[in-house]
Amino acid sequence: MSSSSRHILTAPAWPYANGPRHIGHVSGFALPADMFSRYQRMAGNKVLMVSGTDEHGTPVQVQADKEGVTARQLADRYNAVISEDLLGLGMTYDLFTRTTTLNHYAVVQEIFKGLYDNGYIFPQKTMGAISPSTGRTLPDRYIEGTCPICGYDGARGDQCDNCGNQLDPIDLINPVSRINGEKPKFVETEHFMLDLPAFTEVLGRYLRGKQQGARAWRPNVLKFALNLLDDMQPRAISRDLDWGIPIPLDGWRDNPAKKLYVWFDAVTGYFSASVEWARRSGDPEAWRAWWQDPEALSYYFMGKDNIVFHAEIWPAMLLGYSGQGDKGGTPGSLGALNVPTEVVSSEFLTMEGKKFSSSRQVVIYVQDFLARYDVDALRYYVAIAGPENQDTDFTWAEFVRRNNDELVAAWGNLVNRSVTMAAKNFGAIPEAGDLNDTDRALLERSRRAFATVGAELDRSRFKNSITEALDVVRDANKYLSDQAPWKLKDDPARVKSILHTALQVVDDAKTLLTPFLPRSSQKVYEMLGGQGEWSGMPRLETVSEEGGPDYRVLTGDYATEARWESTPIKPGVPLSKPTPLFTKLDTSVVDEELARLENR
Repeated sequence: MSSSSRHILTAPAWPYANGPRHIGHVSGFALPADMFSRYQRMAGNKVLMVSGTDEHGTPVQVQADKEGVTARQLADRYNAVISEDLLGLGMTYDLFTRTTTLNHYAVVQEIFKGLYDNGYIFPQKTMGAISPSTGRTLPDRYIEGTCPICGYDGARGDQCDNCGNQLDPIDLINPVSRINGEKPKFVETEHFMLDLPAFTEVLGRYLRGKQQGARAWRPNVLKFALNLLDDMQPRAISRDLDWGIPIPLDGWRDNPAKKLYVWFDAVTGYFSASVEWARRSGDPEAWRAWWQDPEALSYYFMGKDNIVFHAEIWPAMLLGYSGQGDKGGTPGSLGALNVPTEVVSSEFLTMEGKKFSSSRQVVIYVQDFLARYDVDALRYYVAIAGPENQDTDFTWAEFVRRNNDELVAAWGNLVNRSVTMAAKNFGAIPEAGDLNDTDRALLERSRRAFATVGAELDRSRFKNSITEALDVVRDANKYLSDQAPWKLKDDPARVKSILHTALQVVDDAKTLLTPFLPRSSQKVYEMLGGQGEWSGMPRLETVSEEGGPDYRVLTGDYATEARWESTPIKPGVPLSKPTPLFTKLDTSVVDEELARLENR
């Protein structure tokens, strides 16, 4: 580990445990976070990547009611499904846990008490929405109507995605329940409120500090967050429901109908998961290096519908707990905590021109995708054509084209032709003889790419970074075609130099592509004589917790061979005929997948 290494927290958003995830979900919170984390580990930094399933609140309860099971039973089922999906995607979580652990309950209640003691949480009578037919509270996000500010028809009860303003459900014009279409009933109730206006000044300084410099935020995220500062309102952090974390105050904790709001619970999960990871690592205080060291960095990955929670509400909670809001205060018992270094929000991925929708069956679930296609093909598509800075449409025709023309015909072809020729002619990696200017230029081009690709990955610019890596592959393919070693039967020394050069660039490209394509990079590593694991993969483990049931987590050991540098290949290492890196897809895939959509 480099003496200059830094502690980096990677925090992918918590997926709801109310159903399987589709590829639109994982293009925002999951795959970008893993690409970033894999690079940072290879670069020598100390990465802690934590998250889990979000299991409380009305979304889980509503789905449980539909399926005739308890909320806990539903959460157990979909925690298992989602964990398997993330395992299949190769997500290198240090800990992927869940919000129903006793550890999580304790940490969430501690954050609440710290905010309450510092005066940033207060009780208030308010009008709450309930379902007339069930009597249950309707969460703000489950109420839709016309925005009273901009007139957008489709605003949610918590915010309008069109104008970005925070809203209250009672202010919507013609509000209806998304659950059953009925008009909600508004009744007086008492809830605890997070005093967001008390963070206006400190949040303003924090966000304006993200406008320039090496750690400047994506413009779409920063603009959205800054616009919200103009009308900060107190925000409810408790709800009338029976599935959630109790309010840790006398007179409230034993009330079966009052629980902490699921969003307050979920964002605290990044911290609680870090505390759980530390305990499981054998050093219960290890989390402090990522949460209290002023030199530590933290990156939160999500879709754009979660910006408000991560760019304003979670920083406000951390600042308030630390006693650093506009009212001052003292840090809670766990000490002052770091606010996010960057909120890395993606835009939306649509599918064949339509918004992903499980209810409308405009969807392909991760488990179905992985059953039919190469996971690295999906990872590649998200990196090269995902919704990094703008809404992007996933089409099967484009997926097939990129798989065949770029993965198979470019990268797979370079590996196959280089390794096959060397294995056939020499049986091993050949010695490099006298290199000419063309050889040296390609090798230098390949070495320089590490700085270029690494700088882009460090800023979560995935399209730029993988495009540069693929450009190295294309240059190497052109080099092989131009040098045509198969024609030089009377000059074996020159053939050796050409193939040695090509194999060195193959090895470099394997490393450059590892954050994006870890499984195929493992195959190339083995083709070139590598032994063991090149880049770490996660595993599922069953763990225990005193006083609670056993449960499964996603975890892993990621201190493997992969390093972000060009490593000289070793002449004489035996080579065997390679197997294809990727499967070429028939164009009939497009018709088959479109037919599946039509028949749902």
